[in-house]
Amino acid sequence: MIRVLVVDDERLTAEAHASYVGRMEGFELAGIAMTAGAAHAAVLAEAAVHPIDLILLDLTLPDASGLDLARRLRAEGIDVEIIAITAVRELQSVQAAMALGAIQYLIKPFGFAAFREKLEHFARYREQTQKVEGAATQQDVDELMAALRSPARTSLPKGLASGTLDAIAAQLRTIADPVTASELADRLDMSRVTARRYLEHLHDLGLVQRAPRYGTPGRPELTYAWRR
Repeated sequence: MIRVLVVDDERLTAEAHASYVGRMEGFELAGIAMTAGAAHAAVLAEAAVHPIDLILLDLTLPDASGLDLARRLRAEGIDVEIIAITAVRELQSVQAAMALGAIQYLIKPFGFAAFREKLEHFARYREQTQKVEGAATQQDVDELMAALRSPARTSLPKGLASGTLDAIAAQLRTIADPVTASELADRLDMSRVTARRYLEHLHDLGLVQRAPRYGTPGRPELTYAWRR
């Protein structure tokens, strides 16, 4: 389980985000903190037994900024991942958060779908890091970077639509076993050729695994599965 600390000075917002965490498979709420001091204390208190893996960090806190908290944690050598969740839109703040190790930046207000997307990307990123042993290859690095990218936000090749890409990505996330382009096309009522174009694009982004399926006469079919 990925243990998550929600840090926000608005109680209703903090409780909403905590509720979102509770709806995410593979994630566990470690607690809520409404100040930088309380967040720092919570991270230290949990470190020995059940370390916090991820902080959902608001940047505007009453006793210190979220950036100050992130800077303090990094200075103390505390290895916790951070997703900035804030209404702050200034580019300088975005750059500062990234420089301090924030791997995602989610601007308020947002719904559960946007929240889920960021945490799913984090889970995929975390899984990829655990697969790498020793020195990383270029493929390892590319897959780590791809794990944090959203296909809906990527510049699409001519002829591809973001809405269709979202639908295909969402469908793949719910399917446990690899599927062929034909099988996915039947599910979404589209042509096999269209489904295959989107699947190949997702594969190029590193979000989908592709493998041959043997066992039938003729050439093996290609199957696709969402990287988990």
